[in-house]
Amino acid sequence: MQASDRFNINSQLEHLQAKYVGTGHADLTRFEWAVNIQRDSYTSYVGHYPMLAYFAIAENESIGRERYNFMQKMLLPCGLPPEREDD
Repeated sequence: MQASDRFNINSQLEHLQAKYVGTGHADLTRFEWAVNIQRDSYTSYVGHYPMLAYFAIAENESIGRERYNFMQKMLLPCGLPPEREDD
């Protein structure tokens, strides 16, 4: 791999990270990354009706109740954020 290839890959990655929030960046913490993954998952479940119906049947809940539960979980999907250490 040449230096120009590495530069090109890094510039493409930076472009994707600027364009899409969920792709992360160098300063992203593990907690923030996990929150993004959980929220993306819940959004996908709510947006795809067959998946939502599957969860509703599996948990013996109505589809509306399951949609509401997923939307509530999106608020704090991984619990409260950890305390930050100020350097």
